[in-house]
Amino acid sequence: MKINVIGLGYIGLPTAITFAHYGVEVVGVDISESVIDSLQRGQAPIEEPEIETYLAKALENQKFKAQLVPEKADAFIIAVPTPNKEDQYGSCDLMYLKAAMQAVLPYVEKGNTVIVESTIQPRTMEDMVAPFFEAEGFVIGQDLYLLHCPERVLPGKIFEELVRNNRIIGGMTAACIEQGKKIYQTFVQGEMLGTSTGIAELSKLMENTYRDVNIALANELVQIGDRLNIDALEVIRLANQHPRVNIHQPGPGVGGHCLAVDPYFVVAAAPEEAKLIQLGREINANMPEFIIKKIKEIVPDHKDGKIAILGLAYKGNIDDARESPAIDIVARLRQQSNYEVVTYDPYVPTSDVSQLEEALSGSDLAVILCDHDVFKEIPTESIEEMNQAVVFDTKNILTNISSFEQAYSLGKLPVTK
Repeated sequence: MKINVIGLGYIGLPTAITFAHYGVEVVGVDISESVIDSLQRGQAPIEEPEIETYLAKALENQKFKAQLVPEKADAFIIAVPTPNKEDQYGSCDLMYLKAAMQAVLPYVEKGNTVIVESTIQPRTMEDMVAPFFEAEGFVIGQDLYLLHCPERVLPGKIFEELVRNNRIIGGMTAACIEQGKKIYQTFVQGEMLGTSTGIAELSKLMENTYRDVNIALANELVQIGDRLNIDALEVIRLANQHPRVNIHQPGPGVGGHCLAVDPYFVVAAAPEEAKLIQLGREINANMPEFIIKKIKEIVPDHKDGKIAILGLAYKGNIDDARESPAIDIVARLRQQSNYEVVTYDPYVPTSDVSQLEEALSGSDLAVILCDHDVFKEIPTESIEEMNQAVVFDTKNILTNISSFEQAYSLGKLPVTK
């Protein structure tokens, strides 16, 4: 079997080299020359545990090659970005998907399979993708197999979860579903969940929407606790002792290309019905402003002050800062305060400084916005370099919180020496 994977980002690249790891001949395609050059040199352009090892083995075994154009193959997997449009509801921008379909069209032959892994708005396969190939003379389910098989993996554990997680196989027809199962059974050890494309599209979106709404509930509880002077973290801990309750943990907002994006696709598809989903998005999107409000309460604003922002990625131990609330908080804080704002993230190269000590030196407040392991315990010698040993832990990860003179956690009443 030979596969083209179109789009070599956070999902496409791991998917491509996983297929290669299990013996499939894979052509990885991307429009970025720098990405292709990097991969041809054996360097992965993204951070992910084991990715360099998988890539090196795939190149050594000549099962993977990266290039700018597709080739003829048995299957084409499209894993390109699908960002929000800047319209009323933040609907799904299909620009990259349409470009990928145009790119593979000259190479698609009867008997081939085309799989869209990119997260898409409900009915995209039925209303846009299928008609595109049908217009070229293909009969779906007979001489072209068309599917939506969304990824369901966690950054930091992608290679493990690609193999072990159950896989949704959304086909336009029963024959398409069977063809999709044959392809993914190459490495998937989880259950193959055959279904229609529409159900597959909406299931993927609702997985992330469920978590977004649950986090919104926790973040709303934090604000209620703040108003009532009640420890929201303890409320969550006790409520979750109930066997049928699972309130998620609060945070400074929601980021990444899933939770902060996918709910808008549902809203755009059914805006009159998706009222709760819209409200959840509004709560989480407004959390950066609440964080800034708390920062201003903790440290009075003055011109010569310094705030150290620890963490720019949207989640711990990865370099992905897409839709990260930390980026929004930094931008708003610089606009709304007189403080010098200095950012440090060991994974994100765009941070202001490259050392924790430099970020904390002379600072009046350290704000933890990402749950990197490196931030779970701040070295005493670094704390001693601060002008005021004050910390605001919005991720509730700090283990040596008593080392600070004043410590605040999101949702928890302040700890003061």
